[in-house]
Amino acid sequence: MSGSVLVTGAAGFIGSHVCEALLARGETVVGVDNFDPYYSAVEKRANLAGMQSLPRFSFREFDVQNVDGWAPVVAGVDRIVHLAALAGVRASVEQPLEYVAVNVDGTVRVLAAAVQAGVRQFVFASTSSVYGQAAEFPFREDLPADRPLAPYPATKRAAEMLAHAFHVAHGLNVSVLRFFSVYGPRGRPDMMPRLLAQSLLHGSSVSLFSGGQMWRDWTYVSDIVAGVLGALDTPRGYEIYNLGCGMPVLMADFVAQLERLAGRKANVRSIPAPASEVVRTGADITKAAAHFGYQPQVSVETGLKLFWEWIAAQ
Repeated sequence: MSGSVLVTGAAGFIGSHVCEALLARGETVVGVDNFDPYYSAVEKRANLAGMQSLPRFSFREFDVQNVDGWAPVVAGVDRIVHLAALAGVRASVEQPLEYVAVNVDGTVRVLAAAVQAGVRQFVFASTSSVYGQAAEFPFREDLPADRPLAPYPATKRAAEMLAHAFHVAHGLNVSVLRFFSVYGPRGRPDMMPRLLAQSLLHGSSVSLFSGGQMWRDWTYVSDIVAGVLGALDTPRGYEIYNLGCGMPVLMADFVAQLERLAGRKANVRSIPAPASEVVRTGADITKAAAHFGYQPQVSVETGLKLFWEWIAAQ
């Protein structure tokens, strides 16, 4: 019988959805989170509420930066999904040391714990931001990712390379997943979909870079979760995969679609895009499709409808 799955960042947006999906297919899940104050711990605890009473789910408040205390956390674990991180491109510009501490040092501690526990598959959440202003489009995994625009993607790229070093040194199977603009229920309050929804509900102002003339490969959370589980089930040494929808959307169109669903206009103000912002993102998902059958199922139109229904029910 296989062991349990450790999910770091289990109380977060993507982490809570991953835990639910693992439990739904009969897995035993160990969730850890330190409830970092980047956004409300109340919201994060609510993300876990539906799982806390399930017998195959256990939760431990734990910081991945901890030097000691890993042995009981990884006891009986044979796979790890490492989602815990300090997120946010723009925030990282102001707090680079904190991002290095969590996203680099913390990831090394998780990798070391994985080796000590004899973990057979390690899935690491990276970001499409590592590509920077890539000259080729859509982004392929073999493109250079050595010109990050902010500390956040720089820390993620550093962690990708450290994971490769652990693969070489210890034979650890690692799947690096570069997420593209994930949205959906429980989405972070600092991300554009939530900010836009708040504007539509309450009239609050929302900033739109370059008048919405930027493109993002918005990917619904259930598609991301399917990719995470597919990678978890497919150890292949060390691999990097894009997880996106593969259909970039102009931000102005994204706003207009959500306005149509809400039946009102958002209080949008155009501001210049900071240097840390990529003009466009778009995922080539050929590799993930070939290796574990990744195939996004939710269009942006459908995904925004589901997202707005969740927002309206809050």
